[in-house]
Amino acid sequence: MTAPLTVMVVEDHDDLREATVHFLQQNGYHAIGVPCAEDVDDTPMNAVPDLYVLDLGLPGEDGLSLAKRLRAAHPLAGIVITTARTQLSDRLIGYAVGADIYLPKPVDPQELLATLAALSKRVRPQVVAADALTLNDQQGMLSGPGGESRLSEGEKRLLVALAIAKDQALERWQVALHLSPDNEDMTADNLQNRISVVRKKLLACGVDGQMLKAVRGSGYRLCIPLVVVT
Repeated sequence: MTAPLTVMVVEDHDDLREATVHFLQQNGYHAIGVPCAEDVDDTPMNAVPDLYVLDLGLPGEDGLSLAKRLRAAHPLAGIVITTARTQLSDRLIGYAVGADIYLPKPVDPQELLATLAALSKRVRPQVVAADALTLNDQQGMLSGPGGESRLSEGEKRLLVALAIAKDQALERWQVALHLSPDNEDMTADNLQNRISVVRKKLLACGVDGQMLKAVRGSGYRLCIPLVVVT
């Protein structure tokens, strides 16, 4: 039996976000909601979303910027942008940065459902270049030009989060959260040891381990493109 597709709804209007998530769950999707782009980076997930529904006018980083980095990390994800701005110029910009569909607000729930159903037909079969660094989300397998490495759940969460994060960088507390969501007391030594293991797995894939670089006083940055497939 095929697992339900995962949809992330990024919407700052609380009632609308909760209603959308509930509606999608009632219609067979595994749906989660967050209020801003920053929470996309901060939310540990065991599976990368197949589909995204993004409000254009988010607080902080806007929907266009978020769509652009999601598209770079997850090329075949379905990305729907919703907004009250309906000018042609706005829609063209949305398509240029990676949106598949641009829906004007208020969005009819049945139209959203039909849109996601259409996108669902293409989001799972994915083919990437043989020399790319890729992460198979379902199998937890990291592949590169030199080989493969099996990842733990925490390692997979971390690399997915880094792949879609702004500038592919996370703060130290975010790294610890993705590696171990239930462990609030991860020490600096434990964190360093976990990062060392991830670097060794990058090396096993034919990628320089220093591509996961410490940022002084901040956290870590992934310095190589990573494509996430499902």
